Amino acid sequence: MKFYICLTLMMLDVAAGLQCTLVPGKLKQIDAGAGQVYGVNDADDIFRLNGALKQVDAGGNVFLGGVNSADNIYCLSQDLTLSKGTSLPFIQLDGSLKYYSCGRYSCWGVNSNNDIFYRLNVSPNDCKGSEWRQVDGNMIMVEVATDGSVYGINTIGNVYKREGISFSNPGGTEWSLLTVYGPFKHVSYDNGVLWLLDSERNIFKCDINYYS
Repeated sequence: MKFYICLTLMMLDVAAGLQCTLVPGKLKQIDAGAGQVYGVNDADDIFRLNGALKQVDAGGNVFLGGVNSADNIYCLSQDLTLSKGTSLPFIQLDGSLKYYSCGRYSCWGVNSNNDIFYRLNVSPNDCKGSEWRQVDGNMIMVEVATDGSVYGINTIGNVYKREGISFSNPGGTEWSLLTVYGPFKHVSYDNGVLWLLDSERNIFKCDINYYS
């Protein structure tokens, strides 16, 4: 097993130490949420760690979201996500995104211009929500964790976290840069673990420990 030591994030009086492990396998996209890890390979096959979407997300409150090759946006409500059915009726949302991810407070997405949006009034039983709000910045992808935290990757492979997210302010306040070895093309976070993919589609598992 190979180990990669990532730089330590030092911001004000808070630090985040990352210890990353290279995980076997090759994926073009990975997502962690609700204690489960999903991934998509080059053939758009969906795997769960233990369909045909180019991107799948498991960060919502036990419901799925994703986009297809035409950038159409889909979600699957909680009851169907937990079912054992093989033919599942995904719901299509308005708009066009190349990446879509859901968490505790809202769902976020990125379009073909790398513009960033979040979706209002999303719930486990109503994964479609109501309307879009745009956020400052540009990212190639934005990932929402089960706990509501939001991470993103910019066009040169830097990793960012969105600060100030809460129930009353689901869009947050600003982006903060995480100083880790890269560049990376994908990020996902769940239960204290940051999952990263590099340009070679290698999988990195990074443990985050915050301390004062």
